[in-house]
Amino acid sequence: MKKELSVDAIHQRVVLAIVEHRLPPGTKLGEEKLAKVFGVSRTMIRQVIERLAHDSIVTVQPNRGAYVSSPSVEEAREVFAARRLIEPDLIRRAVATATPADIRRLRDHVGLEHAARAANEKRAIIRLSGEFHQIIADIAGNRFLARTMRELETLTCLVIILYDAPNVPACPYHEHSDLVDAIEARDADKAAHLMVDHLGHVEASLDFGRDDDGEVDFEAVFAAN
Repeated sequence: MKKELSVDAIHQRVVLAIVEHRLPPGTKLGEEKLAKVFGVSRTMIRQVIERLAHDSIVTVQPNRGAYVSSPSVEEAREVFAARRLIEPDLIRRAVATATPADIRRLRDHVGLEHAARAANEKRAIIRLSGEFHQIIADIAGNRFLARTMRELETLTCLVIILYDAPNVPACPYHEHSDLVDAIEARDADKAAHLMVDHLGHVEASLDFGRDDDGEVDFEAVFAAN
């Protein structure tokens, strides 16, 4: 008998599907459809949606249902403004606390990013780029800021998915490597400066005139996971 998934497991799978653009911004998250796909009760799906809404990943519209959030241009810019306030401090903390194992973890992750770019795996590129920043937040050691970064990273993925400019890389390929170099060199000032520049480059690469829409097959989205 197949074991029933937990709320945490379903939440993680939905977030991953959003990050990998399998559930794009604006997708309606129907409780009945999701309950059928995951083989659980609508009550459990409702708990998942409540958690997603709490983190602003999902927007609940009265009498209409829950939708994957579609950040406006103003909200997108606010996300990047928040990251520019938080991440320079996080990377300064990471410079002070990173162990050799942490440096190896970051370099291995950058290697995965390079491989995804070489294979032109756009969904993997977006996910891995976000995870890189989360690793830095984890290394920094502040649990509250790390939790905030998880929310901001998922929102950033939504922004990139929604406003991605064709043929323009949202994350310049060498900048994560440069950040790791600065951490390994214990150069906090340089690391913070590079982080601000990096976030500015990502924001500047986006086309805030784009839109996205379409019907989503939930069974196809979650069949392979």
